[in-house]
Amino acid sequence: MTTILRTRPYQGYVYGYPHKTAYRPLTDRPVLRDLWAGEPKNALSLYAHIPFCEYRCGFCNLFTRVGAPDGLVDRYLDALDRQAVAARAALGDEAPVRFATAAFGGGTPTFLTAAELDRLCDIIERRMGADLRSIPLSVETSPATATADRLAVLAERGATRISIGVQSFVDAEARAAVRPQRRAEVEAALDRIRAARIPVLNIDLIYGIAGQTEQTWRTSLDAALTWRPEELYLYPPYVRPLTGLSRRDTESDWDEQRLRLYAAGRDHLLAGGYRQVSMRMFRRADAPDAGPGDHRCQTDGMVGLGCGARSYTAGTHYSFDYAVAPRGVRDIIDSYTRTTDFTRATVGYRMTADDARRRHLLQSLLQAEGMDIATYRTRFGASPHDHFPTELAEFAEAGWLDPAAGPELLRLTPAGLAFSDALGPRLFSSAVRAAMAAYESR
Repeated sequence: MTTILRTRPYQGYVYGYPHKTAYRPLTDRPVLRDLWAGEPKNALSLYAHIPFCEYRCGFCNLFTRVGAPDGLVDRYLDALDRQAVAARAALGDEAPVRFATAAFGGGTPTFLTAAELDRLCDIIERRMGADLRSIPLSVETSPATATADRLAVLAERGATRISIGVQSFVDAEARAAVRPQRRAEVEAALDRIRAARIPVLNIDLIYGIAGQTEQTWRTSLDAALTWRPEELYLYPPYVRPLTGLSRRDTESDWDEQRLRLYAAGRDHLLAGGYRQVSMRMFRRADAPDAGPGDHRCQTDGMVGLGCGARSYTAGTHYSFDYAVAPRGVRDIIDSYTRTTDFTRATVGYRMTADDARRRHLLQSLLQAEGMDIATYRTRFGASPHDHFPTELAEFAEAGWLDPAAGPELLRLTPAGLAFSDALGPRLFSSAVRAAMAAYESR
């Protein structure tokens, strides 16, 4: 029996490769214009990061701080404006520059007031040249900040998708996840979102919360389905260093509980008219595809604005420093707001040919539709079986690869999708794993 068959199913949420904890200071501080030279620019993705929340959930390890002292949001948007000017200049004018998708994440972008959201959209449009009303725009929100005036601004500026972190409709479970909200407040927020007539509503739910049962999990699923969301994301919680839940004991059978609840949630949504897009994402069968999903927003040609955003070129991934603990986050935000020169990359990861292959395989294979082998062969000159014979053999032995997919498609079985958080990390290179292991959380 191989190691992969004995592995734990929840090793890490893989939303990009390499993970940001593999980034390191770029000692040569490359000029952004050089990094973007020769890159295709006719279908770029744009991401703006807002690192503020009204409170911090117990499971959260995002780059965010609670609240903002007077003047900090203005200083942050001033810095983001300066960064946008530098980022657009780095793209040059030698080839057509066009943005195909945009997203605002965080943190909680709707922590900003309606006027501040308006200013953020102005920066994106005037500095970057992105027409937000003509491309898919996804924005994250929370129950407390999804106010009518903020939603009105987003609807008017062209938002096509709103993603709200609900996590649980059961008040006791929300408290267990260190999330101070009540179901009545969540329902009121959802009512406001639907009233704003933004085309796509996504609801995030979490399974595996302390004390959660299949019955209470079904309660949250059914409560969410009442709103007929176009999309639903089902997340397993992780106990990560420096988060609220990391200081709590976990049940010895937590893996089994999460797998059981995942399967129950998956089956309930499939029976309810949703199709599975990835381990986490489910889309209503009759719903439009309204913007950058986890897969497409992680591709090359990504311009990130804000101190927690990442940018991707084929050769280099770059960002700013990263932290989870409050003091480290505050220090980085303060440093960002004081920055005047955004023309160089300071922290990042140089992509090798092996990294590019791993990234393509990982991000394609973790989608329910699978990966077209001919596309991989055209891009990389050989079959993925030639490049990753050991890993793919292990996946097949574990029952994670669908033999009925045919010779030109790599597709996960239902069991493979369920083990995405083990399969993904298995495809990390030894260099990336070593860098992640050496990273010191702060």
